Amino acid sequence: MPGSVKTQSESDGIAIVASSLDNPQSTSGNPQSENPQSAIRNPQSAHFSILQYAQTEEQNVKVKPLPRAFRPQPLNYDHRVLLLAFFTGLPGAIVALILLWAGYVWKGEFTAKTQWTLTVFIVGFWLGCALALRERVVTPLQTLSNLLAALREGDYSIRGRATKKDDPLGDVVREVNALGSTLRTQRLGAMEAAALARTVMAEIEVAVFAFDSEQKLRLVNRAGERLLDRPAEQLLGRTAEDLRLADCLEGEPARTLQRSFPGGFSGGPSGRSGRWGMRRSAFRQDGKPHHLIVLADLSRALREEERLAWQRLVRVLGHELNNSLAPIKSIAGSLETIISRAERPSDWEEDLQRGLSIISSRSEALNRFMTAYAQLAKLPQPDLQPMDAGAWIRRVTSLETRLKIELIAGPELTIRGDQDQLEQLLINLIRNAVDASTETGGGALVSWRVNDAFLEVSIEDEGPGLPNTSNLFVPFFTTKPGGSGIGLALSRQIAEGHGGILTLENRVTGRGCEARLRLPL
Repeated sequence: MPGSVKTQSESDGIAIVASSLDNPQSTSGNPQSENPQSAIRNPQSAHFSILQYAQTEEQNVKVKPLPRAFRPQPLNYDHRVLLLAFFTGLPGAIVALILLWAGYVWKGEFTAKTQWTLTVFIVGFWLGCALALRERVVTPLQTLSNLLAALREGDYSIRGRATKKDDPLGDVVREVNALGSTLRTQRLGAMEAAALARTVMAEIEVAVFAFDSEQKLRLVNRAGERLLDRPAEQLLGRTAEDLRLADCLEGEPARTLQRSFPGGFSGGPSGRSGRWGMRRSAFRQDGKPHHLIVLADLSRALREEERLAWQRLVRVLGHELNNSLAPIKSIAGSLETIISRAERPSDWEEDLQRGLSIISSRSEALNRFMTAYAQLAKLPQPDLQPMDAGAWIRRVTSLETRLKIELIAGPELTIRGDQDQLEQLLINLIRNAVDASTETGGGALVSWRVNDAFLEVSIEDEGPGLPNTSNLFVPFFTTKPGGSGIGLALSRQIAEGHGGILTLENRVTGRGCEARLRLPL
């Protein structure tokens, strides 16, 4: 256009158009404006100044990018099937049309009407077959797509109609139907399991809380609502810090807590401190980590156990006291009657001496009973020190001289324990085994081995066995005449103080019983 210069860079494909209309003096005062090429060559020309082009913001410069290279888009599947059917019948249609219009069919010439009629028929039949083939291929795929979409959306009631058994398409439809039936069964099972889990969580007496990765509450049962004294609508979405449960998400996953909650605990007023058993575990939901916290009220169980312990203690104490006080009371009354008589019998002094002797013996028995009880109640905490397990067992076994004990040695190892307490424990067990074997003339066997992470010491006897094993570790319960009933109870307390286990049961392979002591390595 007049008064403008247009150039194009071949290297970057950008067209630049510079107009001289912004400077009207350039067209009237300078004869070089009529020659665009000279304006471009001369940097000082008023028609085209590079400096002015770089500094002026209102200049009339347009940058036009070149068009992108043409990239054909891939055809849809149904279009590709249609083209394939079209090109499949194309050679036959072309040959038929050539023969028809060349006049070589049926050895004669065709009229124009016949030729056009046959041409329309051939082309129509060809295109109709192509479209029919497309429908036969695409329509079943669309049906399968609808079936799969219904399965994805959770509708398992839709079924496809299968054809013959040997038809590949029928096999696909039957497999999709079988998949729907399987998913429906699994969904029903999951719904029933979820309903059962919700019912169990709603009815159990332990509080259950589920927190997400941001420590926000996502699940709470009825016991949890009662514990925090709020409905679930006010609890869900709150953080553990707001609910005063942040300490449960830290530290040991299983421990006992001494604290109070707004809802109180079973059998106690709200706000009162109690003991709680806390268990924490991790699980994933929708790929995100969650924490499950279970709080169980231990106060009721502890109170029940305490009540049962007092009942047993009172029953045992009453039994022992009655056994000692009843004869003392009877003999004391008889002696009082003898002394109060005006005429005493000739042997009253002997009766008095025998009565006082019985009173003295029963008093000593009662004193021994109280001493044994004090020993059980005042057992100190074990002083754990490294000790040789083999030497400990051999030394205690050699102390028993009434019966030769068979010793089967195990591996030599070192454990941590209180040597005095463990020696007393093993002495009690070996003494009981020898007492039982002496009754039947049998023998005794002591052995040890390593079982998992425990030292297992076994003491076997060939005695008469145990008629009842339910009260063996009850304090002051004994099956031996003159026994105190304190040995097994004290031995079990020592074993549990070391983190171990003591069991006593009848042997399976023969007569007698077996005491088994398990101590951690």
